[in-house]
Amino acid sequence: MTRPKHAMEIFALLDKSNCGECGEQTCLAFAGAVFQGRKGMDRCPRLDPETIAHYKDGERRGNIVDEEREAFLHKLKGDIAAIDLAAAADRTGGRFSRGKLTVKVLGKDFRVDTSGKLYADIHINPWVAIPFLTYVLHGDGQKPSGNWVSFRELNHGRERYPLFKQRCEEAMRQLADDFTDFFDDIVHMFSGQKVDALFESDISVVLHPLPRVPIMISYWKPDEGMASTLNLFFDDTADRNLDIGSVFSLGAGLTQMFGKLALRHGFRNSE
Repeated sequence: MTRPKHAMEIFALLDKSNCGECGEQTCLAFAGAVFQGRKGMDRCPRLDPETIAHYKDGERRGNIVDEEREAFLHKLKGDIAAIDLAAAADRTGGRFSRGKLTVKVLGKDFRVDTSGKLYADIHINPWVAIPFLTYVLHGDGQKPSGNWVSFRELNHGRERYPLFKQRCEEAMRQLADDFTDFFDDIVHMFSGQKVDALFESDISVVLHPLPRVPIMISYWKPDEGMASTLNLFFDDTADRNLDIGSVFSLGAGLTQMFGKLALRHGFRNSE
């Protein structure tokens, strides 16, 4: 009994009738509203009581997790006051000016001042704020080597990989399957770059959620009765610049953000 991992999980539970009785024009829009916390599952008149109760319980537990995350974020902001942000600029691949350290996050400026206050050209949420602050506070400054590895090959990644596969790789694969322009859109929106396909994948895209922590998304299309596959790869220095929890957060956060954008901006559905 957990919170939905992404809007598409909620959408899969709906009957796709677009009845409008929930107050939204489509079932897809309703799924997005539920995931964003604007509506409850019980607003859908066609969901069975067991499903509604299941996710209601998950919402309560999720609130506790959110509170713990906010407390951790508050601690990290406090820790920023104890470091030299000017010295951290070289280590992070950022720049220091007028009392703020600026680092590129997905091609957008993300700033922190000496008191730990955050400023950004994109929405600030915990999935990016916590890895960003961890990167500034504890990153070794290792430049990417160009050697790509899976999440499970990173330090302490093996034990977390089953959950990472479920919440990140499988959820992102569904988006890639359902939305025909998924890769073109994320390249355009987030300063990504299509690269020569690695491991004989059909498409490979590299994003830079942090300057020295690139992520490569590799996608294999369905072929001759075989299901599609999507894997995320990291530079083998990623665990020198971030702890494994923050690497996980980046993967999960990207997946959630892509799902929300698909709902908000109408990525074209392959159907």
